[in-house]
Amino acid sequence: MPLQIVSHPDYDAGFAADHRFPMGKYTQLMARLETLGLTGGLNRPEVIAPRHLRLAHDANYVDQVLTCTVPPHIEREIGFSVCERVSRRAQLAAGGTLLAAHLALGHGIACNAAGGSHHARRAQGAGFCTFNDVAVAALALLEDRLVENILVVDLDVHQGDGTAEILAGNPNVFTFSMHAEKNYPIRKVASSLDIGLPDKIGDQAYLETLAGALTRLPDHSGWDIVFYNAGVDPHREDRLGRLALSDDGLRRRERLVIEHFRAADVPLCGVIGGGYATDVAALAARHAILFETASAFA
Repeated sequence: MPLQIVSHPDYDAGFAADHRFPMGKYTQLMARLETLGLTGGLNRPEVIAPRHLRLAHDANYVDQVLTCTVPPHIEREIGFSVCERVSRRAQLAAGGTLLAAHLALGHGIACNAAGGSHHARRAQGAGFCTFNDVAVAALALLEDRLVENILVVDLDVHQGDGTAEILAGNPNVFTFSMHAEKNYPIRKVASSLDIGLPDKIGDQAYLETLAGALTRLPDHSGWDIVFYNAGVDPHREDRLGRLALSDDGLRRRERLVIEHFRAADVPLCGVIGGGYATDVAALAARHAILFETASAFA
C-alpha cells in the first residue's frame, strides 16, 4: 500500500524567492515526491474547523488570523504578514496534520507535506509559525476521544516552545524536543523532556544521543499515536541551524525514529518542520527523505 501523504497546492503561499522563509519548498517537495513515485496515496485536506483551532489558541488570535487582522507587532514576531493566502495556508496546514493523524491511526503511518509550526503559542504566532498544527491536531484527537495518550517527538533544530507551552500540564500528552541549545528561541519553554545539543554536532554523536533519548521516553507501548516533527534544519548547510548533520545523517535519523515506533505498532504522523537552506531544490530533497523512509513502513 502506498504511503498516505497529505498535501495541497495552497501550502505554498507564493512568497518572493528571496524571502527569508523558503515558501517554494512546499511546491518543490511535491514535485520531488512525484518524481520518486511516492504520490500514489495522496490526500487533499480541507481548512480546519475554527473550533479545533480554539482548542490550542486564544479565540481572539484565531479570529484575527481568520479575518486577516493580526496586529503588526504580532506579524513581526511571526516573520510575515498574515494576508488571505497566508491565513488559508495556516488553516490548510493544520487541517492537513489532523487529516494525517487520522490516516496514521487507520494505516499505521502517514505524513503531512507541511506542518511542524511549533513556535506558535496559545496567544499568538511566532517564528514563521501561525497556528501550531501539531498541538491543534493532538487536542482535537483527544476531544473526539479517538486517542488517550499522545507523544510528540520534535527534532527540528529549534526548541518546540509553542508546543510545550500549549500542551503543558496535559496528562495525556508527552512532549520531547531535541534541538540546538543556543538557537532560537532564546527563552525555552520546558517540554516533558528537552535535550539541548552543542553547536556543530555531527551525525554519529547526534544519532547516539537520539537513540539514548528514545529509550528514556516513557513506555511506548502506551502511546496511541506519535507526532514526529522531522525538521531538516539540523543539516550542516541550513542557514538557520547550528548543527552539522549530513543528508545521510538525516536519512539514518528518520529510519531510527520511524522504525522505533512502528516496531512497537505505534501509529506515526510525520510533519516536515523547518528547513531554511538557500538551495530550495536541495532543501526539498532533504524534506523528501522523511517520505522516502516512511514509505518503507506503509
